[in-house]
Amino acid sequence: MSRPAETLRRVREEVNRLHAELLRWGLVAWTSGNVSARVPDADLMVIKPSGLGYADLTPDTMVVTDLHGTVVEGEHAPSSDTASHAYVYRAMPHVNGIVHTHSPYATAWAARNEAVPCAITAMADEFGGEIPLGPFALIGGDEIGRGIVATLSGHRSPAVIMRGHGVFTIGADAQAAVKAAVMCEDVARTVHLARVHGPLQPLPEHHVDALYERYQNVYGQHDDPQGARP
Repeated sequence: MSRPAETLRRVREEVNRLHAELLRWGLVAWTSGNVSARVPDADLMVIKPSGLGYADLTPDTMVVTDLHGTVVEGEHAPSSDTASHAYVYRAMPHVNGIVHTHSPYATAWAARNEAVPCAITAMADEFGGEIPLGPFALIGGDEIGRGIVATLSGHRSPAVIMRGHGVFTIGADAQAAVKAAVMCEDVARTVHLARVHGPLQPLPEHHVDALYERYQNVYGQHDDPQGARP
């Protein structure tokens, strides 16, 4: 098997595996939602097929397209969000994974046309501030992708809530984008529950900056024993 074929197989397997994570975390229903990943060293991406149930997904059902959404490999039509994913990959070279969900609490904020304010430390850690609200756009072309890029360019958040629609997240890889989608729903739920009981108090900006810096650069495990961090 050639190296490009091996790479495609690996990315298809990863994208298929990550769709199961959307189900596991309760972020999708029926056939909604999708994960895509950029193929390393190629102007290609792998994305979920349109309208297939999650139980029917396999690595072989994943669709390979170029970065303009043209199918290169696969027996199924790609997701209706393909053109928007492709636009994001073209416009944001650092993005290698994209996720879309209609997770209930985050989408409730989208239905109210509201950003999620940064009122808890978990939001500061992961998103570096509020989860912003993007513009309304119809499905099918690249308009959603344009809105994602316009909203997230220069923003620390890897998630955007698209007005009247749902959540899109980006990441350095597809797994990071899935994590952002999981965390987006988690904090959207918490902040919603807090608001039910009274006015929210957003965190001061200097605390948000400090929390974000620590989480992104100190928190977790690190390979270098000289730079071991708590």
